Amino acid sequence: MRPQTISSLLLCLLGLAAGFSVSASDTAITIEPPITEDDRAHWSFQSLTRPSLPAPEAADKARNEIDLFILQRLEQKGLTLQQEADKRTLIRRLSFDLTGLPPSLEQIRTFVNDSSPKAYDQLVERLLSSSAYGERWAQHWLDVARFAESDGFEHDKVRKDAWKYRDWVITALNEDLPYDQFIQMQIAGAQLFPDRKDADLATGFLTSGPDMPDINLPEERRHTVLNEITSAVGSAVLGLGVSCAQCHDHKYDPISQADFYRLRAYFENMALPPKNKSLQVSFSESEKHKEPARIAIKGDFRKPGPVIHPDVPRIVSEAEREQQPSTRSQLAQWLTQPDNPLTGRVFINRLWMHHFGQPIVSTPNDFGTQGAKPSHPELLDWLATELPQRQWSMKAMHRLMVTSATYRQASNGHGQGWEDSLKADPKNHLFSRMPRRRLSGEAVRDAMLLISGQLNPKKGGPGFRPPLPPEVTVTLLKNQWPVTSNVSEHKRRSIYLFARRNLRFPMFAVFDRPDALASCARRDQSTTALQSLTLFNSEFSFQCSTALAELVDKGEPLNEAIQEVQERILGRETSEAELEVINSFIKGTIKNGSSQKQALADLSLGLFNVNEFLYVD
Repeated sequence: MRPQTISSLLLCLLGLAAGFSVSASDTAITIEPPITEDDRAHWSFQSLTRPSLPAPEAADKARNEIDLFILQRLEQKGLTLQQEADKRTLIRRLSFDLTGLPPSLEQIRTFVNDSSPKAYDQLVERLLSSSAYGERWAQHWLDVARFAESDGFEHDKVRKDAWKYRDWVITALNEDLPYDQFIQMQIAGAQLFPDRKDADLATGFLTSGPDMPDINLPEERRHTVLNEITSAVGSAVLGLGVSCAQCHDHKYDPISQADFYRLRAYFENMALPPKNKSLQVSFSESEKHKEPARIAIKGDFRKPGPVIHPDVPRIVSEAEREQQPSTRSQLAQWLTQPDNPLTGRVFINRLWMHHFGQPIVSTPNDFGTQGAKPSHPELLDWLATELPQRQWSMKAMHRLMVTSATYRQASNGHGQGWEDSLKADPKNHLFSRMPRRRLSGEAVRDAMLLISGQLNPKKGGPGFRPPLPPEVTVTLLKNQWPVTSNVSEHKRRSIYLFARRNLRFPMFAVFDRPDALASCARRDQSTTALQSLTLFNSEFSFQCSTALAELVDKGEPLNEAIQEVQERILGRETSEAELEVINSFIKGTIKNGSSQKQALADLSLGLFNVNEFLYVD
């Protein structure tokens, strides 16, 4: 049922008779469907309660509480955890997972040769304390925050200071800013943290979405921008698709159109820049905008409906209406209350997805009635209640997940236990083994630069623009992609590569990077011919392969150079059988006129294209 407005003809007539002008919209009544007990019974709207820890038969296999929940479900299917992966696999998995970079040869050898029972935990701490951690995990949040450095749409104007929000996210993660403050700063900024100089930069989350600054009607632009901000808060923080209620009551979830505009009302006094000016990196309020917030009838900004006051969606609030948060800072605090039924669950689900290959709730931005049910509801709730108990520390939750026996499982194996896992849990919904996961385009590019000794470690600052392939540059408009003049900038980490909405970097586009037009909770995982063509034929691949060959060709025995190439790229030593095949290939290449260095470059190019490089076990 859509909200309807009932104009009071009698009030209008009485007003006119008394000499007053009465607006029908001012006297309108908003009719909303009631929140029923069935609505509140949906799992994600239930209050957070802390489950008791299970006591599985194989509890001795558990390394922490996570494993108790996983083992309990596995035992119901006659399964158990797989054996632990070997140390080379673990360090490569952890390094890519926590930093987005492969381990160095020295790091691999040190970890493999360290027999201390604390070696793994020490590795986790080193990776979490690395600045590369923030650079890796910032990209996960920027996907959710629909971050880009341009407006999108036809003109796709550049937002010259947008990078400052990206740098804020990286710094916040590296400093382990508690998640409740991480969200609060992005919603309310200096209103809640007046002593922090970076507080308003954090509100770049609100203004990160696409915009059309050339719209002729400022009222239309304001309407579109505010609706986009409201939708982003709903999906990114609450995991609810509130945008469906812009024009009418949500068809499936208990979210009315009035609920949407109440949530939007927190941002109603936004200071919007003039026509043809892009949104600022920080959300700012305007004293001039004093118009009350209203429902837009059927979502049409030209049809203002009843006045509406700031409030949170009724389905996630059981308090009396007059007690609801009325300011942006109060909204930020409400979102991060420990008993909020959605915020903690949504965050934990995102973390779990990136560590274990798939989320507990397979629809990370939709915890509504049409979203998926959690595969492990008790585990999700235990972790969501654990988060505030650990002072909302994101690194503490990373640590808990990656030190579990569940995370340390092998991703391939043999024997009856492995066969049982494949048969009883074919899609790995029970986490009876670790999945193989393909690297993102950013991780592939960064790894190739690091392995070949070319990665520029410079941190922060405006995004850089490396050269584009000729087949792309011929299609560009003037000044659409001015290449950064400082060549050393071209080899920086991918998180700092200029993010343009209408022109995704080709290597990232083929590896499923989102377009930043909307919040992306989970990237696609495609396998296409373009990916193979990019890795095998691109100028970038040739440059990295050549640089790696120059790095290892030190006049030492050929076998040692071969071993180093493979260990750098794949993270493991070359077997005797592989060495024999590679030696034959290189000798044949040299016999046909190539130098040893060129032969090693060809070997490097080939290894950059094998699945063992592109996937993490």
